[in-house]
Amino acid sequence: MPDLNLRRWIYIGVVLMLLTPLLRAQMTDLRFKKGAAKFEIPFSYENNFIIVEVLFNGVFPLKFIFDTGAEHTILTKREITDIMQVDYTRRFTLFGADLTTELYAFLATGVTMQVNELTAINRTILVLDADYFKFEEITGISIHGILGADFFRRFVVRIDYLRKKIVLYDPLKYNGPSRKYSEIPVEITRNKPYVKSDAYLNVDTTAVVKLLVDTGASLAVMLYTSSHPNLEVPEKVIKTRLGMGLGGYIEGFLGRLERFKLGEFDFGGVVTNFQDVLPSMDSLHLNDRNGILGNQILERFDLIIDYIRGKIYVAPNRLYKQKFRFDRSGMSVIAGGDNLSIYKILRVVEGSPADLAGIKRGDQLLSLNRIPVLFMDLTQISRKLKKRAGKRVRLKLARDGNKFKTRFRLRDLI
Repeated sequence: MPDLNLRRWIYIGVVLMLLTPLLRAQMTDLRFKKGAAKFEIPFSYENNFIIVEVLFNGVFPLKFIFDTGAEHTILTKREITDIMQVDYTRRFTLFGADLTTELYAFLATGVTMQVNELTAINRTILVLDADYFKFEEITGISIHGILGADFFRRFVVRIDYLRKKIVLYDPLKYNGPSRKYSEIPVEITRNKPYVKSDAYLNVDTTAVVKLLVDTGASLAVMLYTSSHPNLEVPEKVIKTRLGMGLGGYIEGFLGRLERFKLGEFDFGGVVTNFQDVLPSMDSLHLNDRNGILGNQILERFDLIIDYIRGKIYVAPNRLYKQKFRFDRSGMSVIAGGDNLSIYKILRVVEGSPADLAGIKRGDQLLSLNRIPVLFMDLTQISRKLKKRAGKRVRLKLARDGNKFKTRFRLRDLI
């Protein structure tokens, strides 16, 4: 679903420079089993987002996105801290995705967050004044915030995508990875990891790019076309909304790289987002990066980030050789309504199979291949729309109170 790289990526462009000294003071608030060398955090993997369960202030079980690309932990549902009468110490002005819209957030103090056996006490977190992200629409499940690097930066972090578990190691008791892992050179700045990769836009054009390793990004690769002279938009792309930032959508193009190299590992036909970053974007926030490396690449590895020693290790898993699949319908679907069980069309790509079948923005999806969507989630819907080119798709929809049926065949859009 093209826009939905909305469904696969959320651009978290929060400007939090003023918060850093306050939040970095939290150095002695973590508690876990005495003498333990490691502990595990199970997660669910929804639409290429890593989602962990957090017990908030010992009362509310919440769901947070585990995000190595975010420096700080963020609660997107202010009503939770309002109900619990959590103290807000400061109000901040943030900038929206267009870098001009003013939005607001608060510092909340005295928060306790428990993730499996790890308890973080007396935390200071950021609380958005309103739910600017609307994660529910793009994941189909209730999401309450982002678990940022301030929570796990003092550990060695291993992400096992296949077994759906995160392992946090005590760095003093960690002896390093086994021989199956390869080290990838990394730069860790403001608790965020960056790697350099080779992006082959075609057989004649290559760019060495610096990318943020971002487990909060559900895409494969995002490239900022204005950040490097060789980063040009390929010929075969579709114009679309790449994601949702604070206060608005982010426009760009979607295409494929000829090749992409991460260390010794080589990928072909990588589905890639191309965004033209405005010159006004804060260079300190970007840290001179050329883009983002997200979960659709990272999930192909067992990933270890050693924040203390400044190292990254990867070991290919059984997903390593899978082809990069993308929506072949040309329509974007979001969730809403009670229990997030109503699915509507957000956008239709001009000239796509969905467009030629008469589907329009705002149509409600009722059934897909004769199966009522009440029995599906967004991940299942997305998978069906990525099937092989030529496969027939039958849909039942509703528009203005009238139900109708249509069909089309999937085809490659990029």
